[in-house]
Amino acid sequence: MSTNKSPVTFEAYDRSLQLLSSLVPVYKKLRTQDPDLLKQLRRAAQSVQLNIAEANGRIGKDRRHLFRVAYTSAGEVMAALKGAVASEDLAAELVQQPLELGDRVRAMTYRLATK
Repeated sequence: MSTNKSPVTFEAYDRSLQLLSSLVPVYKKLRTQDPDLLKQLRRAAQSVQLNIAEANGRIGKDRRHLFRVAYTSAGEVMAALKGAVASEDLAAELVQQPLELGDRVRAMTYRLATK
């Protein structure tokens, strides 16, 4: 078991949970607008949270790899949200908070992946 549990890691995990919570209204809207996108968005968002959690128990290259996966999954979440706004499936106001949280999670996981 690793002793590499920094405050930044815990903050990244907390932000990933906030990201998941902020997506609930988006999920409700996409249920009728685009069920396929809903599934992909949900998988990507869960991947962010789960990979941060798993990385927290790892060390070395494996740990950095899991943070990179979380980083790219957060990018996928953001791309899905921006695409849904561009295609007018979602209102920009609905995705503002998830985009801000996604950006924050990406910044944190990038730093953790490149330590």
